[in-house]
Amino acid sequence: MTKNWHGKRLLVEGDEDKRVIPELIEANGIPWGETKAQAIVEIESYNGIENMLDPNEIETQLDTSGLTALGLIVDADDDPTARWQQVRNVCLPSISNLPESLPEEGLIHQINPDLKFGVWMMPDNKMSGMLETFLAYMIPSGGDRLWDYAADVIIEVKNRGATFKENHIDKAKIHSWLSWQNPPGRQLHNAIMERILDPMHPNAEIFINWFKILYDL
Repeated sequence: MTKNWHGKRLLVEGDEDKRVIPELIEANGIPWGETKAQAIVEIESYNGIENMLDPNEIETQLDTSGLTALGLIVDADDDPTARWQQVRNVCLPSISNLPESLPEEGLIHQINPDLKFGVWMMPDNKMSGMLETFLAYMIPSGGDRLWDYAADVIIEVKNRGATFKENHIDKAKIHSWLSWQNPPGRQLHNAIMERILDPMHPNAEIFINWFKILYDL
């Protein structure tokens, strides 16, 4: 028998996602809850996509007693098409009729009258990237010049031997940009909470709508 968890659950790749999502949702006018027991959605992080996209884990989650909505947030990384196919192939044994292509507005699939399943692929369900790519869409008006400079700096330091991976360039860019703000070097969730990033930017609206529809908020 499965554990009787929260009826609305969200699976994410890592703790950064787990910290960012509640701040983003709250900043868009939806109270998250002061404690884990009061949270509108229970988030579970997996320390990597391979741990999250375990067929047995997805099946177990879907069999949870009282579950009404299950969401997955994954990073596209370098190949959005391949990432969606990976997610789809893992889920198909438990969820039939998943679309061949991920909708641009994110997937919301009605498994049965009482259970919805959703997928959002960072940054926007179609482009390569990750959580940090998505958050870069929230650079406030007036911050673009420093953002462009951060991009130039990252290229320069990479040419000079910086050891971060190529597919982590967006991480390096946004953390460089944050290091030049006031106060400098805030973590991503703090940057949203303190409005260093603009959580109500129009570029975030599609994600917020996906989240609200999936979880009936």
